[in-house]
Formats: sequence, C-alpha cells, structure tokens
Amino acid sequence: MSTTTMAEKASQKLYDEVIMSGLCTLCGACLGACPYFKVNPRRGKIRRIDICDRDEGQCYQYCPRTYTDVDAIYRKIFGVPYGEDEIGVGVIKDAFLARTTDSDIQSKAQDGGSVTTLLLAALQAGMVDAVIETKMSADKSPGGFIARNKEELLSCAGNSYESGATLETLNSVPPDSQEKLAIVGLPCQIAAVAKMKAEPPRNRFNIDNVKLVVGLFCGWALTPGSFHEFLEQNYDLSQIVKFDIPHHPGHTFDLYMKSGKKEEIEIEDVRQFINESCSYCCDMTAQFADVSVGSGRAAFRGWNTVIVRTEAGAKVVELAKKKGALETQPIPPENLVHLKKSAINKMKTNIQNLMKLSGSEQDLRYLGIKNQILDKILQD
Repeated sequence: MSTTTMAEKASQKLYDEVIMSGLCTLCGACLGACPYFKVNPRRGKIRRIDICDRDEGQCYQYCPRTYTDVDAIYRKIFGVPYGEDEIGVGVIKDAFLARTTDSDIQSKAQDGGSVTTLLLAALQAGMVDAVIETKMSADKSPGGFIARNKEELLSCAGNSYESGATLETLNSVPPDSQEKLAIVGLPCQIAAVAKMKAEPPRNRFNIDNVKLVVGLFCGWALTPGSFHEFLEQNYDLSQIVKFDIPHHPGHTFDLYMKSGKKEEIEIEDVRQFINESCSYCCDMTAQFADVSVGSGRAAFRGWNTVIVRTEAGAKVVELAKKKGALETQPIPPENLVHLKKSAINKMKTNIQNLMKLSGSEQDLRYLGIKNQILDKILQD
C-alpha cells in the first residue's frame, strides 16, 4: 500500500486504482456526497464527470475496495481481533434457520422473508425510524430507497441480482438528520458502512445514527449495463414480477411473469454478465453486519440462514420473535460447516485472483489481513 494518506487520495486515485482496475462493486459509497462521480446505469459503471480539486478524499476512504484493515474494523464493531476462528463466516453469536409468519411478506419474499420481517420489527419497535434498502424500479433497475413503513418495505422485497448503488442514498441523508437508520446491503456495501463506523465521515450524515446493519449473503452480482440490455432485448421487463435462482440441482436463472408463466435462462448464459469485481470479493456472508441473512439452500427451501453477530442483531431478532413474526429452528451443524467451507473457498480463490491482479503475493490490493491469517486461508 502507498504511504500516501487516505485524506490525500481523492477521485483520481479512486478512478485509477478501483474503477479502471475492475475492482469497483457499484456499491454507491463514492456517490451522493461527491460532485465528481456519477453512475452510468446503461454501462453499469461509475463515471468521472470532472477532475477533482478537493483533498478530503472521503470517496476513496470509504470505498470497500481501497485498503481495508479487517482487524481494526473487527475491534471497532465486535470488540475482538480478527482471528482464525472468524475466517470464512465471521463472528457468530447465534445461528439458526428462520422464516416469516406474515402472509403479506411471504407473498413477496425471495426465500423465507426474514430480512423484511426483522426490518419491520425494528421499525414498529422504534429501534429505527427508516431503512435504507435496494428497490427495483419499473424497468427492474436496482437503486437506493428509504422505507419508513410496511408497505414501503414490501416494495423492496425480492432480488434483482444486479449491482445497485444503494449507498448513494445513505450519502444523501442530511448532516443534521436525527433519524435512526437501518441499512440492508451486500457484503461490499456493508464493508463500506463498516469503514464509516471505524472512521466517521466528516461534514456528512451522522454514522452513529445507523443503529442496525443487515447483511445479505452473496456469491456474485450481475453488471447492470450488460445484463439489463440482455433482458431488454429478450423480455418485456414490465411483465416481470420476480427473479430467482433455484437451489441445487437447478441450473437456471428464472423470471416470473405477471401472467404466471416462468421463463428460464441457463445459468451459464448469465455468468458472462457477472460483475468483474466479484472475482476479487473475499466476503460471502457480510461479516461486518449486525445480522447476516442468506437462503436455507435446497434442504430448507422457504427458510433463511440467519447469523447474529452483535447485540443489535440479537435485539432485532428477539423483537421479531416476541411478536410471533419470525419462526425459527436450529440449523444443522453440517450446514454451518458447509457454509464456512464455501466461504473460505471463496476467500482463497479470490485472494489468489487479487495476487494475480497485483502481480505480487504480498499485495492484496484492498484486503488488509495479517500474514498468519492469510497463510491459514491459503492452506485450508
């Protein structure tokens, strides 16, 4: 890593080191507060619209693909160092299977509806006043949205599988806002929020008002530009109500239509649209979240895997359970073993990709982890 400080690195460095090198995740952390970057949805890329003459460099500082000291973030958020026990899936205070009991949420849910259920419980209990979510537009493009009630939460249910610049919405929150916020995001987006928690933004929103962070498991995301163009050329987007990737042994990307018909695309035909940056991501389970949620996989269709990491995560789960809104059951130990193995395999593969990108086994670009942790990952 360069000895240049974060504060000296502004949009030119971000443009060169992240956007042009294929590391950009389209998380939106550099958007909204910076006048020099805009998202180009048709190309699925962040574009620079002017030369930066500022020296604050917060766009660089909070990007999840600039240097990230994982141990420092662990100590800030969890109060523990990043050790061998945390490799793969991160801190686990509790882990279980869950699904909603709310019929409205069930009808909209991607899997078990646990994310929407937890967020609704947080809103109704006053734990948060608003939720920063990702919502699909009429043409199925993902973008940030602030939800303040059940109806608005339900409008965000479902998955587009495309990268969305959700954190642009967080950056648009006024500095004097006192609203307590929850944020839902993919691992890259949650990493950006974690960096903000470790070193609070200046002259922007108050990161201490973010009371709940919900992370989503993620294997990869699709590039909005090329994938969206593919969809537009082949389907009437106004007729699509849901996207889904069936669990094993399915090998399709499914589109559900208003007519009740289901269209299937071979998953191999979709892989060409995966965001290049996903091959450098080393976090499958959103390790910096208060609570992380993924699918229950093939053995538990209609359920979610839930990992509680912090007191805030435990609190929102308890709120939902007390209301009878969340049904839970123990997760089989072998499921956790498989999840951790999958997460470590992703880390190992993508760390090797980072080494190839940098041309050095000593340069992991953005990933700051201790040598003994790196050795352990590569040996597994």
